[in-house]
Amino acid sequence: MRRDHAEEVHEHDRGLSHDLPVLARRRMIRLVAGAGLIPLVGCSSQDETAAAPSSKGSGSASPSAGCATIPDETAGPFPGDGSNGVNVLKESGVVRSDITQSFGDSAGGTAEGVPLTLTLTVVDAASGCGTPKKGAAVYLWHCDREGNYSLYSDGVTDENYLRGVQETDDKGQVTFRSVFPGCYAGRWPHIHFEVYGGLADATAATSITSTSQLAFPKDVCDTVYASDGYEASVRNLSGLSLETDGIFSDGYDRQLAAMEGSVARGYTATLTVPV
Repeated sequence: MRRDHAEEVHEHDRGLSHDLPVLARRRMIRLVAGAGLIPLVGCSSQDETAAAPSSKGSGSASPSAGCATIPDETAGPFPGDGSNGVNVLKESGVVRSDITQSFGDSAGGTAEGVPLTLTLTVVDAASGCGTPKKGAAVYLWHCDREGNYSLYSDGVTDENYLRGVQETDDKGQVTFRSVFPGCYAGRWPHIHFEVYGGLADATAATSITSTSQLAFPKDVCDTVYASDGYEASVRNLSGLSLETDGIFSDGYDRQLAAMEGSVARGYTATLTVPV
């Protein structure tokens, strides 16, 4: 599925016209549950040096503070999970921790960018977030440094990098090695993920438990995008905010990653995912 550049930028996650129905459903659910009273958590705007301090997000959840499931979000138009014709989940090699390289019969390319290690901790919301979901599975994907999605975007349709599946360990955790995604026009920098009941469900692309997105703090984005290769992201990010993003504008407190690191050493991002 090829598009010229102008169409591709416009179609990334299809913008508000595609996402508004999802937002409406989320707002209704929150109103019914009374979750609309939860205050929004802003992201830091302080400058970072090369040895950046940690950027606080919703990386962990406190069982004593109560627990709500991770907000359900659109998978966007480029999931690669078979829902729109392209299915990477059934390909041998998709179960992996390092997602920087393409695999199988792909062109064999490598995604370049600032190193990113991402750990998601999947927990049982019904138990107050105190019980890890051992043996669940997570399918994670995101755009590359240029804002392109493998399998879909013009120029990388023969690649399948920045996509991978893992089974959660005894702590309910999966860790992926990747690169910091770029910022394309119209969307705040993010990562998509789907949670499945188990590895067999994930590789069969059936029985999705949850579909959501992870957001990045602004201070980290500003620092990363000042490095080589992210020039277009500086321009695209300048007109965006978490508060006006089509997905995160109705609340991102449970989707904002906690981050540590620097451009030189790479970054780590963590997020607790109650399901």
